Amino acid sequence: MSKDPLLQPFQLKHLTLKNRIMTTSHEPAYPEDGMPKERYIAYHAERAKAGVALAMTAGSAAVSKDSPPVFNNILAYTDEVVPWTQRLTDSLHEYDCAAMIQLTHLGRRTTWDKGDWLPSVSSSKHREPAHKAFPKLIEDWDIARIINDFADAAERMKAGGMDGIELQVYGHLLDQFWSPLSNDLVGPYGADTLENRLRFPMDVLEAVRKRVGDEFIVGVRYTADEAQKGGITEAEGVDISKRLAACGMVDFLNVVKGRIHTDPAMTDLIPIQGMANAPHLDFAGKVKQATDLPVFHAAKIPDLATARHAISSGLLDMVGMTRAHMADPHIVRKLEAGQEHEIRPCVGATYCLDRIYRGAEALCIHNAATGRELTMPHDIPAADTKKNIVIVGAGPAGLEAARVAAERGHKVTVFEAAPDAGGQVRLTAQSPRRREMISIIDWRLEQCAKHNVEIKYNHWAEVEDVTALNPDVVIIATGGLPNTELFETKRGEQAHVITAWDLIGRDVKPAEHILIYDESGDHPALQAAEIAANAGAKVEVMTPDRSLSPDIMAMNLVPYMRALQDKDVTFTVTRRLLDVARDGSKLVATIGTDYSDHSYQAEYDQVVVNYGTLPLDDLYFELKPLSSNEGAVDQDALVKGKPQTMRPNESGGFQLFRIGDAVSARNTHAAIYDALRLVKEI
Repeated sequence: MSKDPLLQPFQLKHLTLKNRIMTTSHEPAYPEDGMPKERYIAYHAERAKAGVALAMTAGSAAVSKDSPPVFNNILAYTDEVVPWTQRLTDSLHEYDCAAMIQLTHLGRRTTWDKGDWLPSVSSSKHREPAHKAFPKLIEDWDIARIINDFADAAERMKAGGMDGIELQVYGHLLDQFWSPLSNDLVGPYGADTLENRLRFPMDVLEAVRKRVGDEFIVGVRYTADEAQKGGITEAEGVDISKRLAACGMVDFLNVVKGRIHTDPAMTDLIPIQGMANAPHLDFAGKVKQATDLPVFHAAKIPDLATARHAISSGLLDMVGMTRAHMADPHIVRKLEAGQEHEIRPCVGATYCLDRIYRGAEALCIHNAATGRELTMPHDIPAADTKKNIVIVGAGPAGLEAARVAAERGHKVTVFEAAPDAGGQVRLTAQSPRRREMISIIDWRLEQCAKHNVEIKYNHWAEVEDVTALNPDVVIIATGGLPNTELFETKRGEQAHVITAWDLIGRDVKPAEHILIYDESGDHPALQAAEIAANAGAKVEVMTPDRSLSPDIMAMNLVPYMRALQDKDVTFTVTRRLLDVARDGSKLVATIGTDYSDHSYQAEYDQVVVNYGTLPLDDLYFELKPLSSNEGAVDQDALVKGKPQTMRPNESGGFQLFRIGDAVSARNTHAAIYDALRLVKEI
């Protein structure tokens, strides 16, 4: 029996949880037709198989039709959900993992143009800034209807074999009632007293209990401190916690701190990279001290050391490691096997959540198998035939290709022109707030070393270097170099501009007055803007798009805005850089717009361009005629997860492929996914 605090069992009512690690409720946006079908089940089963004690499924399964699935939520308001819930439950129980689900009504945290196009409802007359739908102020008949909807949904979950449910009470309808900031009602559910604000959630709990009975586990995930003037204070939150404990209808408390009504508020509640780990852990411990109920909590608890402290210090009974399990679903298995050092680290990039909040599916920035469990392996299988593989480039794509190939048993040699691995990720990590990104590289280097990958640094690979190794497969992962051309100008590189990389890498010092022209919408432009602004420069960030930095997405944009808005920085949208000319010591930019023929000129001391990269592909094209497939990819085989067999040039001796930005400018996840799905079949 292990003495590790994280591996001790925990008794939750009649349910024995085999350890103290859980995944908290989150909606990865994998449902199909509102149901948790095969992909959804496979995602959760992977974590259960690896030892998680409790899976809190769903990031808010919707209980009512006027809570439309803005995050592709599970639809708990239809009987069709019961058999799919049973299949999900059975898949978790097979591995001795407890199965629960979170239920909610989104209230104003949704929109009216989804699902059945019903108006959103809320206790507030104000729209939520994040979702912008003006709600109908809820009526008495709505309240009665939704209370019954919660009870119906809870009954369906019980019928589906779930061990329990959790009610979502932060940011959604139940919390909109009990927060003084979002309750504009008068009467028994009004904002005048705490008892009235709590009445609706308490009425829901009572209706649920009557429907599911006393033995079924019912918990609440709620904010006990809104951390905003006029909102629920810490003292009031502790009072609410005591009331929940005393009501006799709640079996556990899952506590959070903050609000989620705006992107900045949500980023404080769910911290991202560059922010402190476990910032609300001690607060959760105060709630535990004030009540006699089990307390759960999750908020940037990325590693086992922090999780272990939470349990051993008595701050929590169950610790949530949700994003950490997206990075590595096998955390518990590796802990049990004494392989804690093997865990793929969560780097806090929050690519997962940011994608969800723009209507896409959750993906991990550096585990391309997450969410693709039906087609991509988390454990790499051995190959039947061992091959000699040469990889050129040790960025994220090249290192992932090397890792996967080595785990399959192949002999792997990597050429890297730089003195260190990492490519653009190493450049990114030079910004202090994004330093955690380097773990994407460090983890792969450790895995490559474990599997005897040979990496030749400071080696600019030529054709002769590659062919001298008599490879069976050559993979070009050389990345790209910044593109300084302007859109459709036909004039090639601009002579008078520098790139965002130049400022990020400190190769060029910021001038006094700078234009940062961003046509990619990703991190480098704002990273460069922050460096320049911190140096005292006057900065204008310009984009031809209608919005700023769309590829950075909501939560990751927040730290940039906080860093830049008190500096001499302006943001200009819908303006296109057409030309840059020198006039003495100044640069004259000609600026137009896609919306009309309007143009003007403006003077700057420095013009910085962020327009993606152009592939560094000379070696690829030199090797192409020597290869058996001439670089061709069988895309059908690639997508279906089958081996590459194309051989248009039968006289060639090796297969040749290129991946990542050596193909075209994309992002880190795309580069890693390129490598995984190609090499897992070699």
